[in-house]
Amino acid sequence: MPNHFHLLAQEKTDNGNGISRYLQRIQTGYAKYFNTKYRKRGHLFQGSFRAIRVETDEQLLYLSAYIHRNPRELKQWKDKEINYPWSSYQDFVKNNRWEELLKPGVILNQFSNTNSYLKFIKTNTAKLQPRESSIKDILFE
Repeated sequence: MPNHFHLLAQEKTDNGNGISRYLQRIQTGYAKYFNTKYRKRGHLFQGSFRAIRVETDEQLLYLSAYIHRNPRELKQWKDKEINYPWSSYQDFVKNNRWEELLKPGVILNQFSNTNSYLKFIKTNTAKLQPRESSIKDILFE
């Protein structure tokens, strides 16, 4: 996505601020790198960081579909999301390029096989909601 990204992460401690600190470091570091390299200044990402605590398996699966269907908003990637190179979708259903950094089993273990997950993503209504709905509204209705 040209101006934002989605990341589904599991926090290992209960203090509730590890992911926020981690993402702040990533975004700040990347912005400094990008701005220095391209002689720019200012923000690179749309809006500020938002975190949503996932409480149920249903929320987790919907969020996974939302993230993996996200590239369909880009005209050239509609119905080709699995090939979008900056998504983990292909790592879930083909070869995991990230080894221990990406653990798709948390989600894939809820399906009988990879094809079931593929079908779930293809038929899910995520990203078909009206634009004014936020993922927070959808997850916590």
